[in-house]
Amino acid sequence: MAGTGGSGDTGGRGPTGGPGTRSAVEWLVSVAPDPDACRWEWERGPLGVALLPAGRRWDVLILPGELGRTTLDVLNRRVERPGPVLADFGDARVGFFVPAGTAARWLGTGVRGAGRGTWIVVPHPGRASGGVRWLVPPDGRGTLTDPALLELAMHEAAAGLVGEGEERGE
Repeated sequence: MAGTGGSGDTGGRGPTGGPGTRSAVEWLVSVAPDPDACRWEWERGPLGVALLPAGRRWDVLILPGELGRTTLDVLNRRVERPGPVLADFGDARVGFFVPAGTAARWLGTGVRGAGRGTWIVVPHPGRASGGVRWLVPPDGRGTLTDPALLELAMHEAAAGLVGEGEERGE
C-alpha cells in the first residue's frame, strides 16, 4: 500500500485465475501507464506486486490497522460487498478503494489519502504476495466503497474500539 476478516479475505491465498480474477486484473491494469509491465511484475517479479497510480479510477483511504479491520467488519455487516480493501505487511494499515477525488476532499484524523499524484503497491488479485494482500479483492466491475458509508462505518468502529477499551479498564 502507500505504504481482518471479511467475506472476501483471501489471507494471501486464493485462486490463481478464473473469470473474476481476469476481469479484476484488467480493471486494475487499466490505470497503469504500461499495462504489460504491470502484468509482468505480477507474474514474474520477485515480489508479485506492482505500483499503480491512484486518482484515475479510484483513490485509497488508508486507516490504522485495528481501526481499518474493525471498519471492514462493520462494512461487511452493512453491505453485500464493499469495494476492494488492501492490508499491508502485518496489517499495520488497511486501505479502502473509494471513488477518485475522495482523498482530496477527505478530512479525518489518522486517515491518509492516496489520490492523484500518488502511487500504491498493489498485489495481483488472485495470487499471494509477500506483504501487501487483499482483504477484499477487486470484483472486476469497478465496485468501490461509498465514502459516506465508509465514514459511518469508521465512526461505529471507533466507538466500538473505545467501548472495548473501557471494558478492559484502559
